[in-house]
Amino acid sequence: MAATQREKDDPISPVQNAGESSHTGGQQVARFLASVENGADNRSFTVEEEEHVLRRIDLRVLPLLLGAYFFQQLDKSSLSYTSIFGLSEDAHLVGSQYSWLSSILYLSQLVFQPLAAVLLVKAPTGKVISTAIFLWGSTLTIMSVCTNFRSLLGMRFALGAFESMIAPSCIAVTQMWWRRREQTLRAVMWNGMNGLTFIVGSLFTYGLGHIHSSTLFSYQIIFLFCGLLTVSYSFLVLIFMPDSPMEAKFLSDREKYISVERLRANQMGIVSREWRWDHVWETLYDIKTWCWFFLVLSISIPSGGISSFGNLIIESFGYTNFESILFNLPLGAIQIIAIVGGGWLATRFKMKGMAIVLFAAISAVGTVLMLVIPRSNKGVLLFGYYLVSTLAAITPIIYAWEAQNTAGDTKRKFTSAIVLVGMCTGNVIGPQLFSTSQAPAYRPGLIACLIMFILVGIFAMVTDLYLIILNKKHAKKRELLGKSAVIVDESMLAKDEIQHSKAVEVEDINEPQASTTPAMDNGFADTTDLQNEDFIYVY
Repeated sequence: MAATQREKDDPISPVQNAGESSHTGGQQVARFLASVENGADNRSFTVEEEEHVLRRIDLRVLPLLLGAYFFQQLDKSSLSYTSIFGLSEDAHLVGSQYSWLSSILYLSQLVFQPLAAVLLVKAPTGKVISTAIFLWGSTLTIMSVCTNFRSLLGMRFALGAFESMIAPSCIAVTQMWWRRREQTLRAVMWNGMNGLTFIVGSLFTYGLGHIHSSTLFSYQIIFLFCGLLTVSYSFLVLIFMPDSPMEAKFLSDREKYISVERLRANQMGIVSREWRWDHVWETLYDIKTWCWFFLVLSISIPSGGISSFGNLIIESFGYTNFESILFNLPLGAIQIIAIVGGGWLATRFKMKGMAIVLFAAISAVGTVLMLVIPRSNKGVLLFGYYLVSTLAAITPIIYAWEAQNTAGDTKRKFTSAIVLVGMCTGNVIGPQLFSTSQAPAYRPGLIACLIMFILVGIFAMVTDLYLIILNKKHAKKRELLGKSAVIVDESMLAKDEIQHSKAVEVEDINEPQASTTPAMDNGFADTTDLQNEDFIYVY
């Protein structure tokens, strides 16, 4: 019969269940649980208490995360918005220089991802995020005085260096605060800021583009406005973003305890503040690390190309620069619907790989339309472009998929760094596949995107298959250790499903063949997913 990963009402003490690890991760959580425990009654909590704590977390941590990702997307996309307001002419850009301004940001992020991983393990997360936002907002503000390629290139490199922190930070915060079932929806919500950026950024640009100044070009006004707005937001994050559930001042001791204990079933640990090289080596030889890498690389190549040249592609359909900006409004709405809808599908049917295949197919159809439809048929071309834009749903699913299938603090951060290196590499390559010389059809770039969408579908199916193999290996290992081969993963169940699984377990406990849950678990130990036989991989 099936055993169940216990989250609460556990007869074993929290210190024991924290996995009496020799490493600081397990010890830190164990000390915290022991410090807030005032008797056996405190080891259990009701569903209503847990829901109350979850709401408090959603109302404090999630909005700050959404805002951070929104400003990162707004600031890095500001180059695309300025492209149709005379940036190339005013800054005297020639040849592929505009493409390099797009690529250099991701090249910088690629270089700085290892440093980001180390900082997120060793430094307080909230402080890291607020500092990064302040620095990249200041960089964009300084960009408003740049009037040539060399100065713009240098500041875009600096912008990428500071922005390299935000995506791994968002992944780390999502893993730190929410159960695995809850993570996909939260991940798609902060990734949904991509679509909101299109809407808000387009409105900002439309209004700012009408400002006529004798001292500033339109692109300088846009950079200055977005940069100062970002700097202001960094102070809100500094004040209100907690570093971890155990250090959250907005929660009472009881609520902190619940916020930590409810994550036990994740079997992922929480925070260690210790860099472990054994986790690094395991990350490098773990096959699924490279599944995530090639998956995100394949989708980031078309994403980078389309996002950098999107406004120019729409303009090539025969629309004016202001019309091109306004067409980003429905584009943003479509992306939000695709991202949230993709997250819902992946969570509801527990098939992230198939959700990725679906959106890759939709994007491929849109690309084919843009390749074969005559330029005179602007409506169908625009429809094809909107279909391609649903590719935005794929990256957040990959982020959530990777985050849910990696355990161990250093391994989680280092795996995210490798995945984001793949993302950055794709976004460096993508703009280079397009060139203003390809206008108006942009045929070579679009053909390359079509090939990448096909590869995305293939990599998603391979990753699905490998996770199934890993689960079978863990089941065999549990059997060899005298445990039940089948474990009900409560971290991926809804509350009514958890209650049902517990009822079944109580009924089955007296049956001779039933296997009980092991007394020791690694839920809070700094143990990797490959080392922890109780870890269940999700699809």
